[in-house]
Amino acid sequence: MDTGNNAWILTSTALVLFMTLPGLALFYAGMVRRKNVLSTLMQSVGAAAIVTVLWALIAYSLAFSDGGGLNAFVGGLGRIGMAGIAPDTLSGDLPENLFLMFQLTFAIITVAIIAGAAVERIKFSAFMVFSAVWVVLVYAPICHWVWGGGFLGEAGVLDFAGGAVVHINAGVAGLVLAKFVGPRRGYPGSNLAPDNLVLTVAGAGILWVGWFGFNGGSALAADGAAAHALVTTQLATATAVLVWMGLEWILRGKASVLGAASGAVAGLVAITPAAGFVPAWAAFFVGAGGAFAAYWGVTALKKALKIDDALDAFGLHGVGGLVGAILTGVFASEAIGGAPGAIEGNLLQIWTQTWGALAAAVYCGAVTFAILFVLSKLMPLRVDEESEVSGLDTSLHGESVGG
Repeated sequence: MDTGNNAWILTSTALVLFMTLPGLALFYAGMVRRKNVLSTLMQSVGAAAIVTVLWALIAYSLAFSDGGGLNAFVGGLGRIGMAGIAPDTLSGDLPENLFLMFQLTFAIITVAIIAGAAVERIKFSAFMVFSAVWVVLVYAPICHWVWGGGFLGEAGVLDFAGGAVVHINAGVAGLVLAKFVGPRRGYPGSNLAPDNLVLTVAGAGILWVGWFGFNGGSALAADGAAAHALVTTQLATATAVLVWMGLEWILRGKASVLGAASGAVAGLVAITPAAGFVPAWAAFFVGAGGAFAAYWGVTALKKALKIDDALDAFGLHGVGGLVGAILTGVFASEAIGGAPGAIEGNLLQIWTQTWGALAAAVYCGAVTFAILFVLSKLMPLRVDEESEVSGLDTSLHGESVGG
């Protein structure tokens, strides 16, 4: 065991969990109406709880153990129920307990992101059952494909910290979920304005800080690669904020607080697959590309799809993640991450990144739809009209922000 690496990944694990609780929880809660703030917070809490239990029982094993003849597609059952993991069991030079926990925090935030697509109308019970099934049947296999010895990683797909595993995965699942449960009552004509952007900006700030553990920790070492990932993360995010504000100034005449927060998330999402593979200067282009694409995703594309992706899980994470994955293929540097991209003459890397991202998106979309279809036959996915009008805080949880 390397004690320095151990200390950094312990810290990174805490930072990534902090991204969901309270980061994403606040980011989302500030964007819904006051009558649904607590129910939105509860979805992040519920995701953290249910994913933790399923990760320990089976999902970690499916993601990171040897799947034998099926290893290209899914892991095995060698670590089911955390079997064979003792305090001194190592994964590389880290305790396997720590590696398991670090990867758990990624699974948690992926499921929590999905919730944003269906806030203000999905039943909490349905979301919890969906989350339990989804993390096992969708997240674990795709995680294995990329990071656990599966076919995407073996084919050379570059995903430093979760462009496909987390963001494309969550974005596509969110889009399918939003389509399946239908739009909020009154969408798009009614006033669905955010209740408290102070919460949203606070949440975005926590996400920004926590992302240093997300990207920097993905080096799995306290080394130069981790420091480099922190630099590219900061540069891309700051660039994305400026680009998003500039777009709003040009197109709307004013730069909004919500736009600045959204721009930050767009930059963070886009740099995630690239953080440890591209030069620092490329982070400016990745951040700008992510901002342009995500802005289009949450405005024009969202309108064209006519789907009420309430908090833009697909527009920010799905679109931003796809662009980040492709730009990783453009700017990857062999001297930095061990793999050359198009700028260094390896044009094929763009194709590898693209088909890898699409493979994850297609599998996620198809299996997510299948899960929701079966669940809809077993239980209602959406609250009734009266509950939606009165608000999910009181109808589902018997509480309200006012007391």
